[in-house]
Amino acid sequence: MSQYQRAKATYSFVSLGCPKNLVDSERMLGLLAQDGYHLVSEGGPADFVVVNTCGFIDAAREESLAVIREMVERKRRGELKGVVVAGCLAEREKESLLEEVPGIDQVVGVFGREEIARVAERIVGGVEEQRTLFRPAAIRALPDTARLRITPRHLAYLKVSEGCDRLCTFCAIPSMRGKHVTKPIEDVVREARELARDGVRELNLVAQDMTYYGVDLYGRPRLADLLRELDRIEELDWIRILYVYPQYVTDELIETIAASKRIVPYVDMPLQHINDRILKLMNRRHTKPETMELVQRLRAGIPGLVLRTTFIVGFPGETEEEFEELRSFVEEARFERVGVFAYSYEEGTPSARLGGHLPEEEKQARRDRLMEVQRGIAERFNRSLVGRTLDVLIDRSEPGGEGIWAGRSYADAPEVDGQVYVAADDLRPGDLLRCEVVEALEYDLVARPARPRQLRRRRAGVGRSRGGTSLPIVG
Repeated sequence: MSQYQRAKATYSFVSLGCPKNLVDSERMLGLLAQDGYHLVSEGGPADFVVVNTCGFIDAAREESLAVIREMVERKRRGELKGVVVAGCLAEREKESLLEEVPGIDQVVGVFGREEIARVAERIVGGVEEQRTLFRPAAIRALPDTARLRITPRHLAYLKVSEGCDRLCTFCAIPSMRGKHVTKPIEDVVREARELARDGVRELNLVAQDMTYYGVDLYGRPRLADLLRELDRIEELDWIRILYVYPQYVTDELIETIAASKRIVPYVDMPLQHINDRILKLMNRRHTKPETMELVQRLRAGIPGLVLRTTFIVGFPGETEEEFEELRSFVEEARFERVGVFAYSYEEGTPSARLGGHLPEEEKQARRDRLMEVQRGIAERFNRSLVGRTLDVLIDRSEPGGEGIWAGRSYADAPEVDGQVYVAADDLRPGDLLRCEVVEALEYDLVARPARPRQLRRRRAGVGRSRGGTSLPIVG
């Protein structure tokens, strides 16, 4: 009898949103697999589908709703028997989703993920009552072990905490994810070792507020302590730190990153703005002088540092002069990586009640103007790398390009930054090799293996991960 025949039921899975949501997806996939459910490719017939949604901003909600409606339509055509909606949009809209999209069978909040197999039983058993499952925000960080990973085998995301205490006025995350809860150091290290045994070479640390790590549990920031422990895991090659809030970036943290063997000199530090009045309206707890001093400390303390940041333009009341101040700051600071977002009106957030909301076309125009500045900065940074030799981690072969591989250097986080294209034979995803950069594109690089060729491979892991996926992972 085949695995398909032995399974309780078949299901497909759609994961939307950020890497933190992706970790939740992988945990739910693992729990369903442990309980005997069989995962099939999205698009084919299945007993049910789970859509793990994003509810962060309006565009993400619309994308989530579009996918949900598509799944409900597939159910109407008889391709699916049930539709489960989970994650942030479910947590944010709760029971109202059932009215907004008739045909949804089950709605599961963020903190109901541990009971996803119970929800599946309802679907398979035809239970029409109890169509929602919501749990209070966790007071202890949930475990993320035994995940069925949907990232490539050689890279993974690891959540070090959940929730956020910052209460930025534009952000609805605390209402969906609750207050900050630190995952204990020993638990993070245990999960990291599990991932390393499973073949992970690049570990990307994620949280809503990375630098607040430890304050609630230990009474002080302990990110530096955690990083030193993770740096001892010999199977890992790269450890990357994402979502670093500007507060609590201590000299100890900077020194730890600079002295480490495996922590790449890459810091993702969302700043959101630089004008002091806008920062205060956003309830950001740093000022322009503090921000400029912090950027200088980071660059002075971490050799070869690549700084990534994000900004919001068109915040309510933002004047042309305040936007120009931000534009000038970006020109001066020369961040290697920048993301720019037009302010999104979020009902229920404090910023929604502010006056001076800008027309959508003006917000988008300011976004385009700031990205044009950054485009030139990124291109100049890439040109500075031509002729240098860098380690490149291979992610995949390029479709239709025989012998062409796409990878990344330490300067590129998965999904959000550029690619390094390498022409070579006999490579495979997860290879780490020395390459000479030969050409700079706008955001990407072209490289060739260095001579003599230095290729480092890892023995395949033996854990639960999948070495690739046909599931649609949407950032």
